[in-house]
Amino acid sequence: MFFRTGFAALCAAATLSAAPLAAQDYPERPVEFIVPWSPGGGSDTLMRLVAGNIQPHLGVELPIINMPGVGGTVGLREASRRKADGYTISQVHEGLLVATETGITDLAWSDFEPIALMTASPQYLVVHPTDDYGNLEEFVSYAKENPGEITIGVTLGGVPHLHAAMIEQAFDIQFSYVGYEGTGERVRALVGGNLDAAIGDISSSQEFVENGDLQFLAVGSPERVEETPDVPTFMELGADLELYVTRGIVMPKGAPQEARDKMEAALEALSKDETYIEQTNNAGASVMFRGQDGYRAYLEKLDATVTSLSEVLAQ
Repeated sequence: MFFRTGFAALCAAATLSAAPLAAQDYPERPVEFIVPWSPGGGSDTLMRLVAGNIQPHLGVELPIINMPGVGGTVGLREASRRKADGYTISQVHEGLLVATETGITDLAWSDFEPIALMTASPQYLVVHPTDDYGNLEEFVSYAKENPGEITIGVTLGGVPHLHAAMIEQAFDIQFSYVGYEGTGERVRALVGGNLDAAIGDISSSQEFVENGDLQFLAVGSPERVEETPDVPTFMELGADLELYVTRGIVMPKGAPQEARDKMEAALEALSKDETYIEQTNNAGASVMFRGQDGYRAYLEKLDATVTSLSEVLAQ
């Protein structure tokens, strides 16, 4: 009897100790990285920098699988169906929240476990120089006095449309929207005088600003951007606006907490890696790490904003 009881106790103790040990061993094999965009695009480029630099911090490789289609939702759908064991990750940005709210997909960011926000490209309100306004305050005053007169170039139903609508909401003004497929197309239209304003970024617009063809009125980052130190933030000017195209890492819903914590720690270590930072900057983005809690809070706040603007975005 004593032998059987003692043996059972030893087995129970071994079972209890095995679980933490298994968690400590994660990851034991490569973690598949579903990038829901085509090779060569902005998201693919930035995520390949993550995959290419993370092995010293995670201990295993992140082989990338590109699954483009329907604004990134095809790959995310596949990721959401994968086994929630920590061995699949994917990438989201603001476009998913817009696609959810406008009915393009029934998939939502809350169908995943947010792990870490990794990169951010701050977005600017860019205008064609005019005597009607020379700064954001004058721009807002002009827009209030002339509702609907200012034409602004966006990707209709996309992230630029969201950002323009957020500006409208923050300052209680009204734009006339003109749709363009990409940033470069709308910036060229702005340079040509076919628009009054656009949502742009440094890589698409700074050369034209330096030449005097365009003007940055404000940037959607909490602090001024090093490359454009003279451009004020919306927050400085009284609007609680963060206008970014961010890229963050997620896991399927229900992934083990131990796996989430270890992936988060590896990504945080990567965010401090000088080589990775330099490569990301050279790709036109900035490293902006927020862990599980911070990334979830960012998505929750943005989701509430997108929901409040759903009627505008659906037009």
